Amino acid sequence: MRKIFMMLVTVLFISSLVLAGCNQKESASNSSNESSETGNTETTEVAENTTSGPITINPDISGDQEILSKGPHGETAVSAKTLQLTEEEVNKIKEGNYKAAIVMHYAGNDWSTAQIEGLKATFKRMGIEVVAVTDANFKAEKQVSDIETVLAKDPDIIVSIPVDPVSTAEAYKKAADAGVKLVFMDNAPQGLEAGKDYVSVVSADNYGNGVAAAEIMAEKLGGKGKVGVIFHDADFFVTKQRTEAFEKTIKEKYPDIKIVARGGITAPSDGEKVASGMLTKHPDLDGIFVVWDVPAEGALAAARTAGRDDLVITTIDLGTNVALEIASGGIVKGLGAQLPYDQGIAEAILAGYALLGKQAPAYVAVPSLKVTEENVLDAWKLVYHKDAPESIQNAAK
Repeated sequence: MRKIFMMLVTVLFISSLVLAGCNQKESASNSSNESSETGNTETTEVAENTTSGPITINPDISGDQEILSKGPHGETAVSAKTLQLTEEEVNKIKEGNYKAAIVMHYAGNDWSTAQIEGLKATFKRMGIEVVAVTDANFKAEKQVSDIETVLAKDPDIIVSIPVDPVSTAEAYKKAADAGVKLVFMDNAPQGLEAGKDYVSVVSADNYGNGVAAAEIMAEKLGGKGKVGVIFHDADFFVTKQRTEAFEKTIKEKYPDIKIVARGGITAPSDGEKVASGMLTKHPDLDGIFVVWDVPAEGALAAARTAGRDDLVITTIDLGTNVALEIASGGIVKGLGAQLPYDQGIAEAILAGYALLGKQAPAYVAVPSLKVTEENVLDAWKLVYHKDAPESIQNAAK
């Protein structure tokens, strides 16, 4: 594969693509972007991982939980609990002296950091060198540069999140044609085929997390009331699943809860503005669902400004600020959590499948996790593989 790839490099190389994304705060993204200009961002230290034996995701994650999500092309999800590399397979991979690159849409939030940590730790166990971790900071032109830089490093594997499935397709296709094994987070580029152009797509059970957010909302409202929905107004597969799951669950299971307002965001910072508008137009609103945690922080700020301490907010993703609000019994009452560290482990395992010529499922999902005040500390440890920060522990007392 490398010989073919280097021949292509000497003749002519990668053109351009457009890529945009969704998630987190500008202040963090600026510093993260500066550190990734070399295409070799270090997000956090990864603990030594010298464990022998097979590689699997966290055994404490329930294997009995039904996966509700479908893949980007309607594929039936396979639980990440079923993935495994034996010790013999790991040793065989080590003999290959392979290289991997991680191409992120954004690398400055808890979700991205945990994914990168899971990937790095697992690749280390597999003897795979991570030659680049890039952060596009939601900028299409930056992602173009990142992919060109990464491909020049001659990786055997690229793990990436293609936020825009249309404009990224050509670049990923060129990488695939060069023999690079592609594993995607959450979405697949348009026109690329699993098993032919890429190995697999790995995601959280986003539909299941949307259901969890709806169930928490219904419980906290006593099964009746008026709610608003803040959705992601973009062609992004996983956020659409979350919103669809929340709305469908409310409509089908809780007929006395009415969705009376909907507002779209195109950037994480839009959350406060959209929530404020909802509360002004519907002062009797009882709750708001927000599609992920960062815009939910904006909705929280809007609720406080409006003096609505009685509002119920639910969301997706266990970020630090919403976890602190949940732990303290605040306005954010609960959420459906992804397990990004274990998603990273699953992605690395599937890269190993490709290197071994082992058949991989087209779409893999990590089970969802319902988080409320009662289990927020245990949930944090399951999500991030470490204890919650002291501030959250103190709030939970």
